[in-house]
Amino acid sequence: MNIPTYEINEKIVNLVADITEKLAHLEINIDEKKDLLLRKSSKIKSVNSSCAIEANSLSEVQIISIVNGKKVIAPQNEINEVQNAYNAYTNILNYDPYKVKSFLEAHKNLTKNLQNESGVFRSGDVGVFDGNNVIHMGARPEYVSKLIKDLFNWGKESNLNPLIKSSIIHFEIEFIHPFSDGNGRIGRLWQSLILCKYNNIFEYLPIETLIYENQEAYYEVLLASEKEASSTLFIEFMLKMILQTIEKFNNDNFIKVNEDYFKGLTKTEKEVLSALIVYFNKDKLIETSRVASLLNKSKVNIRKYFAKFMKLGLLLPIGENKGRKYMLNEKIFNNKNN
Repeated sequence: MNIPTYEINEKIVNLVADITEKLAHLEINIDEKKDLLLRKSSKIKSVNSSCAIEANSLSEVQIISIVNGKKVIAPQNEINEVQNAYNAYTNILNYDPYKVKSFLEAHKNLTKNLQNESGVFRSGDVGVFDGNNVIHMGARPEYVSKLIKDLFNWGKESNLNPLIKSSIIHFEIEFIHPFSDGNGRIGRLWQSLILCKYNNIFEYLPIETLIYENQEAYYEVLLASEKEASSTLFIEFMLKMILQTIEKFNNDNFIKVNEDYFKGLTKTEKEVLSALIVYFNKDKLIETSRVASLLNKSKVNIRKYFAKFMKLGLLLPIGENKGRKYMLNEKIFNNKNN
């Protein structure tokens, strides 16, 4: 059986320790926020970033519209790509990270209506090129099935911390390049899958967003790891991305409000306010039209909710009626989670 090559150095050990500590802290804070809205927001961000890495031009707002069943004027292949990715991330826990059959099923779901060899290992050679220069050549097609099977058998038997193991498997998938297309998407999905199985809090952490924001470094470290024939550098990189995702999540999502302000609100009004707490930061503005799109509700109803929130002092209007935006009342909301 082929065994991945890597080294667990001091930097990796320290990163794992930092992530574990922050995860424990995050689990305490997120306990009251484990709802469908927050999970959906994470999936949308993951889809947006993972597709953008592959040159998909659709914005997060357009992706939200597609997810909510609304029409979007865009190339059909990009719409299909988004729909496929959202379906894959939404059903991520249904996949088994160490079964080849599940791996092929996930690829089929990711690439449905996008390529001929969907859900099957490639039949020919494939490589990554920069102009006429070969950057990476995948394994010969006759060896792909065995290499993936060996990788998953190793993963299932290995007692490595899943933070490290998921990074190794992500790298090895990119190195083997098992499909004619969609290797990057399936590699990132598979690392997210292993992490979600390890701790379901990762369902709320869109790690792909940090990868997208560091896309150039992502490809550089993949190439450097390949040249060294070891995933060590890639492990370090991905652990940094995971750590930064957790830190960013803390800063962006834990806006606190006195529970007294929820009294007197209907169930639907509480859901809308909770949605605003997720999507808002105290220094950000938002329009009723965007909230209507995010929550798939009519603008008329959103305006009614906003009117009540303003009456209670939860929201502050900025600007005239036409094009008016809103912000959270800083005297009530707090963006600190410590």
